[in-house]
Amino acid sequence: MLEDDESLREEILLPGLHDYGFDVAGAGSAGELYRTLLARRFDLAVLDIGLPDESGLSVVGHLRQLLPDLGIVMLTANSAREDRIDALSQGVDAYLQKPADVEALALTLRNLLRRLRGAVAATPLRASIPGYWQLQSDGWCLAAPGGRIAALTVSERSVLRQLDLRRGQAVSREKLIASLVEDINDFDPHRLEMLVHRLRRKAAGIAGDGPAFPLMSSRGLGYLLAE
Repeated sequence: MLEDDESLREEILLPGLHDYGFDVAGAGSAGELYRTLLARRFDLAVLDIGLPDESGLSVVGHLRQLLPDLGIVMLTANSAREDRIDALSQGVDAYLQKPADVEALALTLRNLLRRLRGAVAATPLRASIPGYWQLQSDGWCLAAPGGRIAALTVSERSVLRQLDLRRGQAVSREKLIASLVEDINDFDPHRLEMLVHRLRRKAAGIAGDGPAFPLMSSRGLGYLLAE
């Protein structure tokens, strides 16, 4: 992640992408990015254009020469058509504008990873319903029967996997919370309700005219994924 706005980088983008399951490192300048790349291997890079020591477009050119298989996303406040065309012509895979929407950025990165790695087998949620809801990208994306996908956070992924393992059975709130934290007493149960609400909202946003996402409440017990 190459972003010279420290507060945006450290307080929003890095923790936000970490919450969506990415192992991320941040850099505030092109020089810092190059030093980081010498020490670690990355599959993706997110770059700004306006930097203190070098244009992000110049960085793209260097990265394409040195790391041709690297996925590159440009995230910038620059809306100039010429810069967009220049970035894409140099090999940028996606061009997003600020203000940053972390969920949209995470979904863009998941889609890019799937393309870079080739066709990755999707994992059907275990019920045999027409058109299967699926988990893709190692469980980091929920895919509706019509093909639309939503990126999942670490917590959403954990809860969804617990529910799928016990398909058709109610899973207690305590067991779901235990999948999220070491000490369930340190967790506000209302946070689980909010998490389930987000999952339902994400699923509704991608369901289209297909089967509804079968995440249901079990009164007095917890939640279940219906058969």
